[in-house]
Amino acid sequence: MRKIMMTVLAAVAASELMAIQGTISTETDSKTGDIKWQPRAKTYLLTYKKGKTDLQMEFPLSDVTGLDIPKPAGFDKAVAMVEGGQGAAAIATLSKILSDYRMLVWDKQAGRYLALAYISANQAQKALDICQSVINEDKSAAWSGDLAPAYWASLLRLGKTDLLERYLSKAATSGDRASSAAALVMRGDIILDAGGDKPDAVKQALRDGYMRVALMYGDCPDQRKEALMKAAACFDKLGQASRAERLRAQAK
Repeated sequence: MRKIMMTVLAAVAASELMAIQGTISTETDSKTGDIKWQPRAKTYLLTYKKGKTDLQMEFPLSDVTGLDIPKPAGFDKAVAMVEGGQGAAAIATLSKILSDYRMLVWDKQAGRYLALAYISANQAQKALDICQSVINEDKSAAWSGDLAPAYWASLLRLGKTDLLERYLSKAATSGDRASSAAALVMRGDIILDAGGDKPDAVKQALRDGYMRVALMYGDCPDQRKEALMKAAACFDKLGQASRAERLRAQAK
């Protein structure tokens, strides 16, 4: 059963984490207000208005079925910087979002792009540490959702292949189409990491990874776009520029 506490706000001790405006849902109800994650209790604390009074409700993590949290200011600009090869300029913004939105949806997305920024700067251990800080509170983030591909990329860079293979297997069998598609993209990355530009490795990465996603996962647009772009790069390596350009056109 959900534990509910209702008190006057002034009587509640302050927490070190910020409260973020949003909506929290359970199987039977949803409420909007200021939401704060309480890591020790593994609960969400919701502060909301009833008339002129501030009241609070506490929701155990296991009872929460959804969180609707508006996108943080500066998120899109930071993502564009990372994707445009300017990850260093996005680190401060993404770090703040990761801290402020702990267990409030956007920590995983911010963590993903922050990790990618560190990977592009050849700081894979920092990327791994960022991912691990999120996974410590949500174990499933290691194989499902926004953070997982960046976590896998950091494991690959650090040569932690046994752990990587474990999480790819979990992603493939989780029943989540997007996670399965992301795992196949990473499968192609692993093949190229081991085989480099050798034609046999490039063809295997296409067959076992990228083109499988491009052809079979039309319902996963983000993963399909990434697979198409990586497949195009493979066809460039094979000297098939026209086919590479067709794939890039499909990715737009």
